[in-house]
Amino acid sequence: MEAIIYLLRFAFDALLMVLIVRVWLQWVKADFYNPLSQFIVKVSNPLVIPVRRIIPGLGGIDLATILVAYVIATLKFVTLAALTGESLGTLAFYIGLLVLVKQAGFLLFMIMIIMAIMSWVVQGYNPTLMIFHQLTEPFLNPIRRITPNLGGLDLSMIVAFLIMNVINILLSSSLPYWAAL
Repeated sequence: MEAIIYLLRFAFDALLMVLIVRVWLQWVKADFYNPLSQFIVKVSNPLVIPVRRIIPGLGGIDLATILVAYVIATLKFVTLAALTGESLGTLAFYIGLLVLVKQAGFLLFMIMIIMAIMSWVVQGYNPTLMIFHQLTEPFLNPIRRITPNLGGLDLSMIVAFLIMNVINILLSSSLPYWAAL
């Protein structure tokens, strides 16, 4: 049973990450012709295009993809709770939103870690690093304006990691389901 739960969690998380990155790419107006962008769009199109025919975007935000991601997040928690024998009732819709928020935060954290590692290894232009840079700029720029310039040493990622961990700790202590998401 544990293996099934692990595989289901992996499948739901991978699908959620693709959908979140799709919304995120559109929000930051990232390079659509980048190979990573093309991959994300092609993988998520079968789920998003039918819903987009019913629900249009609003002000540059893809509401159809957000709705699909929310439904997938809710299904993830409901499915995993059903397999473990828990009943959620009406909390499932609220917890679906929490799953989506936590997954977006985890994705931001992972992209920043990958960016840091790639900055040590990759020399020159790399399309994946460029997309990651475009995705993280809206979060790191406000921090860069506040943190002091230390002669080429960028502390914005460290500050962002600290802020994200504090938010995660505060939410985990105040929301009983946060750790299980």
